[in-house]
Amino acid sequence: MKIVILDGYTENPGDLSWEALKAFGELQVYDRTPYEDGEIARRIGDAEVVFTNKCPIRKAVIDACPHLKYISVLATGYNIVDYAYAWEKGIPVSNVPTYGTASVGQFAIALLLEICHHVAHHSEAVHAGRWEASPDWCFWDSPLIELAGKTMGIIGFGKIGQTTGRIARAMGMTVLASGSRETEAGRAIADYVDRDTLLARSDVVVLHCPLFPETEGMINKDTIAKMKDGVILINNSRGQLVVEQDLADALNSGKVYAAGLDVVSTEPIRGDNPLLKAKNCLITPHISWAPKEARQRILDCSVQNLQSYVEGAPINVVNRPR
Repeated sequence: MKIVILDGYTENPGDLSWEALKAFGELQVYDRTPYEDGEIARRIGDAEVVFTNKCPIRKAVIDACPHLKYISVLATGYNIVDYAYAWEKGIPVSNVPTYGTASVGQFAIALLLEICHHVAHHSEAVHAGRWEASPDWCFWDSPLIELAGKTMGIIGFGKIGQTTGRIARAMGMTVLASGSRETEAGRAIADYVDRDTLLARSDVVVLHCPLFPETEGMINKDTIAKMKDGVILINNSRGQLVVEQDLADALNSGKVYAAGLDVVSTEPIRGDNPLLKAKNCLITPHISWAPKEARQRILDCSVQNLQSYVEGAPINVVNRPR
C-alpha cells in the first residue's frame, strides 16, 4: 500500500517519528506541497492513502487520483477536503477529533494573561537596562489587569471551551457559556446564557467554536456593539469567525480594549491584514495546537485511523451521510 503525507512539516518538524505509519506500506513524506491541484495530484500519484494537514484536496484532485481510497486529516478541522464529493466517490475522510484540548485551552489563557500583564514586553525592558536606570523600585508601561471578579464569556463550550472555563474559574472569574449543547459538566463550570446576554455581560469574550456557515463572521460591528466598552477578545479557534476590519476599527476606537489572536482569516497572514496595524492586537502564528505532546496525540490517532481503515472499519469518519 502506498501512503503519501502532503504537508508533514508542521506536524513533525523532526521531533516525532513516522515509523508507525511506515509499518503499513510504502510511505512518502513531503514537508510542504504547493496548494495547486495539479501538483497535489502529481504527488499523490497512485497512492491509496493520503494524509493532509492544511493542503487542500478538492474535487479536481480526487478525480485525478483514481487509486485514492482513504483520506486522513492530521487535524480536527477538515474543511480543506471536499469531503462530500469524496463520499460520492466512496472515499472515507477521517480527522483527529480530540488532541489539543489542554494545549488550546492553555494558550487561550496565555493570550489573555499577556494582554493583562505584558510579561514579554516588561522582561525585554529589564534586559534593555530600563529597570537598572529607573528612579523607582518598579515601573510598568501599560495598565495591568486583575482578572479575579471579572466575567469571561465563552462561545463554544465543548471540551476546549470547558478547559478554558475551568482555568478562568480557578483565577476567580465568573464564566458564561453559549453556543453549545448544555451538559452537566458544562453547568458545573459556567452559566449557560443566550449569545446577546453573554456579549453584554462579559469582560472577556473567548471564541472556541468551529467554523460553519452560521458562525462565519459572527464577530462583526453589530455583535461588537453589543459588548461592553473595553472588552477583551480572545480567538484561537478559527480566523474566519471574525470580520477583521470591524475588529480593527473597534480596537482603534477603544470599544475593544485588546484582542489576543492565534488565528486570522488567511494563513499565513497577509501584509494588508488590518489587524496588523490595529491598536492592542496581539497576534501569534497559529500555534495553540503545536506543543509536542499534542502533536504526538495527532500522530497516534492518525495511526489508529489508518489501522481501522486497513481493517475495513474506518473510525473518526467525518463524511458519512447523516
